[in-house]
Amino acid sequence: MKAKTIVITLLTLLIGGMIVYRITKNKEENGKGNDKGGKKPPTMVNAIVVEGQEFSNTISLSGSIESNEQIEIRSEVSGIVENILFTEGSQVSKGQVLLKVNDIELRAQLAQSKTRESLASENERRAKLLLQKEAISQEEYDIASADFRMTKSQTLLIQAQIGKTSIRAPFSGKIGLRNISPGTYVTPATLIAKLVNTNPLKITFSIPEKYASEITKNSEITFTVPNISEKFKAKIYAMEPEIETMTRTLKIRALTQNSTGQLLPGTFANIKLQLRNIKDAIIIPTEAIVPVQDGKKVFIANNGKAKEVKVETLTRTDKDIVITSGLKIGDTLLTSAVMSLKDEAEIKVKIK
Repeated sequence: MKAKTIVITLLTLLIGGMIVYRITKNKEENGKGNDKGGKKPPTMVNAIVVEGQEFSNTISLSGSIESNEQIEIRSEVSGIVENILFTEGSQVSKGQVLLKVNDIELRAQLAQSKTRESLASENERRAKLLLQKEAISQEEYDIASADFRMTKSQTLLIQAQIGKTSIRAPFSGKIGLRNISPGTYVTPATLIAKLVNTNPLKITFSIPEKYASEITKNSEITFTVPNISEKFKAKIYAMEPEIETMTRTLKIRALTQNSTGQLLPGTFANIKLQLRNIKDAIIIPTEAIVPVQDGKKVFIANNGKAKEVKVETLTRTDKDIVITSGLKIGDTLLTSAVMSLKDEAEIKVKIK
């Protein structure tokens, strides 16, 4: 019996010793990598000291080149085309006759109207003399006078219609391909050709609303077009008076000279727009930015700890981003391990 008690006692002591040993061992293992107080060691991070520098803010935009003026040439009166007086693809001058519609019927109507006008004029003259002699009433004279004025206005109307049979260029420009031939019966719905003025040209583009206050009339832009290496310049001459609510952009137009004819309406334009220069701008590496639900943040060093700071940005490049608020010159900005850092985390900074 004594032997059994001794064995049980020894086994109990052995098991207890093993438990104590395991607990002690686990504490030692858990303590590895920590400092004497059992705390996690500071995170090693790279950092830079924020400095101010001059920043020339240029934004890239896309736009389209448009003709200065453009219309579809149509006839105001219906009739047979008697003569085509322009060459396809040629330059025409303002007021130049482009097309003549047969007006023989209108001229016959004009002769008839002039005859009636002459007769009505004579009747009005006679009626006036008779009125002076009190041979007719004022009413009879008024009827004769009204008949004369009516026939005169009819003559003017026919003359205006005859004038419309000569179709003239409303402005100087290049006329396109014609869609009719001599002898074609044209109506106001018939497209004869297109006339465009390509010198100067308009460049239409839109900018985000946050830049709207920085744009002024006569500001200069540069642009390029596909397949031409040359850079072109244009001046802003007009802009919409309000922001487009659907796109939150402001539509702008600029004018560029095109004396050589290199540029064609409808061409896509790559635009560089120079905004105001910013002195003492804060420009930081893009890798220092941490996107968050309600904006962007960065971390700065503050007494050996990481401090979270919300920032607002203006524009960015492939490597840098301009900060408008949140940071100040002299701050120590953390540039590495920012995705895993937490506010108030202990850090060890290496300035680069």
